[in-house]
Amino acid sequence: MPSRPSTQPQTLTRVDGSPVRVLVVDDETNLTELLAMALRYEGWDLRTAGTGAEAVRIAREFRPDAVVLDVMLPDFDGMEVLRRMRADSPDVPVLFLTARDAVEDRISGLTAGGDDYVTKPFSLEEVVARVRALMRRSVVVAGEGSPLLVVGDLTLDEDSHEVTRGGQEIFLTATEFELLRYLMRNPRRVLSKPQILDRVWHYDFGGEANVVELYVSYLRKKVDAGRDPMIHTMRGAGYVLKPATRP
Repeated sequence: MPSRPSTQPQTLTRVDGSPVRVLVVDDETNLTELLAMALRYEGWDLRTAGTGAEAVRIAREFRPDAVVLDVMLPDFDGMEVLRRMRADSPDVPVLFLTARDAVEDRISGLTAGGDDYVTKPFSLEEVVARVRALMRRSVVVAGEGSPLLVVGDLTLDEDSHEVTRGGQEIFLTATEFELLRYLMRNPRRVLSKPQILDRVWHYDFGGEANVVELYVSYLRKKVDAGRDPMIHTMRGAGYVLKPATRP
């Protein structure tokens, strides 16, 4: 049985000071109620849904800042729910829940566009911590001011979450932004796949590095497409970001 958090950390809010909004989607009523209780304890505004269709409808009306989404639902699966939600809100962070714990299932969820993954059974503390981590990456959540990150002609504003290269704006998902921020905080430094997994996802996948390769490829398509490359693969070592050098 998941346990209730025993302490209440500093409350996250939206940039306008209102409570952050979280949508919990699971067809197990008892589990949904426990999750809702734990997340409301954080001071957040909660909505719940028990089917995929209900989740998509509520998401359109509620505009959540994060979604906790079960993979297995009675009408259609969480992957399809995610696809429909992202059609309306392309940047909303999503934490998948599932009873399946195979590495392949975790990778499938992240490949579909999920930002993180928790397998059942889990502790409520773990879910709360994961959701907090996702929302701290989101532009709608208020946080402490941070300096501008600049590498070559690439600029990342940690306050506004605006990213530009050569003055042209680049639109990133929450996880892509976190990955780029980590690379830009360590320019010219080779970062291994385990380091990136630990920093961006805060845990590993039993040694699976596919998710790192996948998100680096996403990032390259947005940051390096049609430009001199900044993100480089160091075979057997990892990845490094450095200013582009023209021939």
